Amino acid sequence: MTRIDQLSPEFVEYIPERPAPGFLYVSKRYATALHLCCCGCGSEVVTPLNPAKWHLKEDGGTVSLSPSIGNWSFPCQSHYWIKGNRVSWAGAMAPEVIAAVKARDRRDAAALAPEPAGFLSRLGRVLARTLSKIGNWWRG
Repeated sequence: MTRIDQLSPEFVEYIPERPAPGFLYVSKRYATALHLCCCGCGSEVVTPLNPAKWHLKEDGGTVSLSPSIGNWSFPCQSHYWIKGNRVSWAGAMAPEVIAAVKARDRRDAAALAPEPAGFLSRLGRVLARTLSKIGNWWRG
């Protein structure tokens, strides 16, 4: 596994069926960004762009995502920030700290989006992938 320390932004309507390492695919239409985990494990990291999840900042051809990317559901449990296309790595976090961060994220999401955020988030990811596949199939 090769760590990735820089991502190239690619603005697309549909997320590609087979994303390439080193790219951050951004679909403004579907308010979603996706990249392969920067640790090199190959897991797809989906970041919904909305006030309850992530914010994308564009600045002179570079992009930043906030807050950090915490892949605690993946076996790698990688944690990093994407600022100005660069990946800044964070150290490992204790399981109780990860649990506290996840709980805080759930509370924040519920406060910003009172509807069942987990269901809508999963639905959005499934919808974005399905539309991407249909778009790729349609284009040939």
